This record gives sequence, structure tokens and C-alpha cells, in this order.
Amino acid sequence: MAPLEFTLVALLALGFEAAIGYPDFLFRRIGHPVTWMGALIGLLDRTLNRDELEADRRRLNGMLAAALNVAASVLVAGAIGSLAGLAGPIAGPCLVAVAGSTLLAARSLHVHVAAVADAMRQGGLEAGRLAVGHIVGRNPAHLDAAGVCRAAIESLAESFSDGVTAPLFWMAIFGLPGAAAYKAINTADSMIGHKTPRYLAFGWASAKLDDLVNLPASRLTAWAIVAAALADDGASAAAAVRAIDRDARRHKSPNAGWPEAAMAGALGLRLNGPKVYGDTRVEDAWMGDGRAEVNAYDIDRALRLYRRAVLLIAAVLGLVWLGLVILALG
Repeated sequence: MAPLEFTLVALLALGFEAAIGYPDFLFRRIGHPVTWMGALIGLLDRTLNRDELEADRRRLNGMLAAALNVAASVLVAGAIGSLAGLAGPIAGPCLVAVAGSTLLAARSLHVHVAAVADAMRQGGLEAGRLAVGHIVGRNPAHLDAAGVCRAAIESLAESFSDGVTAPLFWMAIFGLPGAAAYKAINTADSMIGHKTPRYLAFGWASAKLDDLVNLPASRLTAWAIVAAALADDGASAAAAVRAIDRDARRHKSPNAGWPEAAMAGALGLRLNGPKVYGDTRVEDAWMGDGRAEVNAYDIDRALRLYRRAVLLIAAVLGLVWLGLVILALG
């Protein structure tokens, strides 16, 4: 496949995922590509990260694990693309796009974040904590009502980047193997990229790779939010730009601060700040300078901005594809 086909596949994949998502019956029967990647990462962890190994050996083994993880995903994705190509010039890209849609989370992210707002309205704080616990890593028992709603919006902003923009970006550049490689790296980071005694050395390579491959998408996501705010009467593009400039680099993550700062500024909120993971309090900078007392209505506002930003990304992909078509014909 050439860049022309890669861009078309990315656009179709986004459309398929936004329209139907990943069917529940399929998940129950065969799982999900991310769970398959997780199974491989778990195997590599058990095999290469044994307790008796020294830190230097663990780091080398972690590099090997990262390479094997990416290679396996690229090989499988390449094989899928080759088999799909046998279906012809029209059906082939469509089949690849269906496979690519499983690596995106535009629809599922919206569903899970909207569920938090619904839970807060219908069931109160305890229901909200239960719902937000499905999408954040921190302990929801420590969150008050505003904290639950902030966590939902923070997750929306960050996952917009690593669940939608990043796989689309790498798919548009390198096709299905690019998106699969990205997802393998991102999944490894979520599983072994922690600064704990077990994973500090072994997960180092996966964590650094994740920082690298998320760098372009985090910036693109932030500016997509800014652009979407221009078309939203309830959001401020100018405030989003100010928040990005002031706060994005203050975040503990080199990438998460960009979409979170953009979302916070656009909506006039304060996001991020200190968090509790397990029983450990982690200090972090606030994103935005608005109000920290966030509610379910603010989640609705964030989702509206998210939908517009996703549509904007789809439009840009469409324009890029059209431009490539014109160049190819010329």
C-alpha cells in the first residue's frame, strides 16, 4: 500500500469504529487485539523479568521485550494486509480498514466517559466512582464528586490522543502495521511502563518508546481541540492556547499535558493536579486556571468538544486523501 491507500484506510477505519465500535459478541468470543497484545506482553514479562535478575539485565531484557512486542504486532498486521490485498483494490482496503478500526477507540471512549456523567446524574457519587473506575488507573474511592468528573474529562483528553489520534496518525503514515506497532507500544507502557521496583528497569524501554510515539499525536490532539473550540459557543480557543502555552510542559507526562491543558483551557476548568494511585499521593501540576469544581454538565461539554475535534480530524484526513488523489492523477 502507498500513502494514498494508507490515508484512505485510516479514514475508513475511523468511520467504521465511530459507527459500530468493537462488537461485544466478538469480544466475548475471541477477545480484542489489545488483549492479545497484553497476553504476549505478560508472557514476555514472566519470561524475561524474573526476580533473580539484576537491574542491568532486566533493562536489556526489557529492550528485547519491546522489540519482540513491536515485531510480532507488525508481522501480524502485515500478514492481514497481504491477505486482504487478495480481495482486490476495493475490498482489500476496506478489509484492512475494518481490522484497523479495532485499534481505535473513538466510539468506546465516548461511551465510557458519557457513562460517568449519566452515573453521576442518576446514581450519585458512588455510581460515578464505579463508572470512572473503568477508565482511570487511580483509586476512585478517594474522589469526591468534582474529582470524579475531572477524572472523566482528563481521561477523555488523554485517551483522545492515545486512543484515537495516535493510531490514526501512524496508520496514515505506515498503514495497519504502523497502527499495530503503536498500539503494542502503548499497551506495553500501560502494563510494564511503571516506575515500580519490578518494572523500573524492565519497563524502561517500553515507557521511553511510548513517550516518543505519542509526541506528535499529543500536540495534534491539543490543536484539534483548539480548532474545535472555535466552532463551539461554550468553549474558548484563545483560553485553550494560553493553557497549552502555560501548562502543557508542567505535566509529569511529556505528552498528556498537551490535550489536558487544551481541554481545560477551552472549557474554563482546572484539570490534573494531585492524584492518589492506590494509597500513594502523586503531586502534579494543574492544567488550566478555571474552576476545579467540575460537574456532569462539564463532562457533556467536554464530549461535545471531543466530537467536534474528531470530526475535524476526519475532515483533515479526507482533505489529505483528496490532495493525494489529485497529485496521483496529475
